[in-house]
Amino acid sequence: MADYLPDTHVFLWYATSARTLKEETYRILGDPANRVFISVASIWEMAIKQGLGKLEPLDREPEQVVDDSRFRLLDINSLHAKTAGRLPLHHRDPFDRMLVAQAQIEDLIIITNDGDIPKYGVTTLQP
Repeated sequence: MADYLPDTHVFLWYATSARTLKEETYRILGDPANRVFISVASIWEMAIKQGLGKLEPLDREPEQVVDDSRFRLLDINSLHAKTAGRLPLHHRDPFDRMLVAQAQIEDLIIITNDGDIPKYGVTTLQP
């Protein structure tokens, strides 16, 4: 059993089948022995991109995808916010920085293909 945090793109790819994930990633995300968290930061990022016209709305609300998949929402707390704000500037995307902070604090494995995220010393898994 392990705890995972897919980044926003991985969550979108999973929810829409827009890109095929590795078989191992589907197995991890579907294994009830694993806990999979979706950060509220990812839902916030998707909403912003939808508002800007850079992302089409999902067929279902993100929270419904989370519930249907037995994932768990990960709220942002003040420790997450302070940690994200104090991270070195390896990455300038505030949403990715929040995911890194949450992964550090909550001991989560980030599922991402973003090459800058491992620079923070968090464990990652290629999707």
